[in-house]
Amino acid sequence: MAPFSPPLTSRFPRFLSQSKTSVRVTPAMSLSTETLTKPVSPDQTRVGWIGTGVMGLSMASHLHSAGYSLTVFSRTASKTQPLLDRGATSAASPRAVAAASDVVFLMVGYPSDVRAVTLDPTSGVLSGLSPGSVVVDMTTSDPSLASEIAASAEAVGCSSVDAPVSGGDRGARNAKLSIFAGGNETVINNLSPLFKCMGTVRYMGGPGLGQRAKLGNQIVVASTMIGLVEGMVYAHKSGLDVAKWLEAISTGAAGSKLLDAYGKRMLDRDMAASFYVHHFVKDLGICLSECQRMELALPGLALAHQLYVSLLAHGEGELGIQALILAVERLNNTCLSK
Repeated sequence: MAPFSPPLTSRFPRFLSQSKTSVRVTPAMSLSTETLTKPVSPDQTRVGWIGTGVMGLSMASHLHSAGYSLTVFSRTASKTQPLLDRGATSAASPRAVAAASDVVFLMVGYPSDVRAVTLDPTSGVLSGLSPGSVVVDMTTSDPSLASEIAASAEAVGCSSVDAPVSGGDRGARNAKLSIFAGGNETVINNLSPLFKCMGTVRYMGGPGLGQRAKLGNQIVVASTMIGLVEGMVYAHKSGLDVAKWLEAISTGAAGSKLLDAYGKRMLDRDMAASFYVHHFVKDLGICLSECQRMELALPGLALAHQLYVSLLAHGEGELGIQALILAVERLNNTCLSK
């Protein structure tokens, strides 16, 4: 990830060490009841947003439409332009976003991005937040990193919430995302007016458990996608009209949101990303690392990971996860026709 430009001023001295993984802090400052329950409303709460990709732009737009003032940052400045055109304010770095915000949301790509955006001692969010502020990471990331950020935030009198989402670009556009939240329950409940602008939030437990809930979601998605794709290839090879077959099974036990979202797209050869293959490979890789740590064998997860990695090998990482059909077609030397 390209380094962020450090801001010209700082709201308080650096508190992070130069180490990538360790954090040097002053004695922990506890959060007061007033801080935990400070009212959240458009006239009292300044919101920051970092990451305006396929989903982040829609999510941030909903907050702006609800009347919240919005300060935004993206590594690709042009991606923030739709928000700037509507009255949002641009910031030069994550730290500058934090300095202008009471609650900062992240929706970036990889755990390395999350680490840089939050913990970098010169340009990260935690070096710019005022005590009592909150950082909310909505990226699918490493649970252990979520716990590390939570401890670092608490040490400077702030809060951190890990709140990854499920629902893809459609859920983001329609404010129908499922949000898995981990952290202080009082803080999460207090942020509910913000979460409601994007979807439905569910409290999963302490720091890191929001991320673990999302990883479990991805395991289900991965195995379900394999079943859907294999069924489609079977239907095609057996001489069925695949479109009629999809319609027939959609109202039975095989029906699913994934079938509704991706079945027709695959048949129409529409591989545009609502969720990128390379991001899904990242998610499944984190799942496998967690499974190794837990000594847990999930062969369906491992198979899905390998099939999606094969798409990367073919240069298809920028396609949507429905591109799994291409991998299974190649294995069988066939191609579906509508």
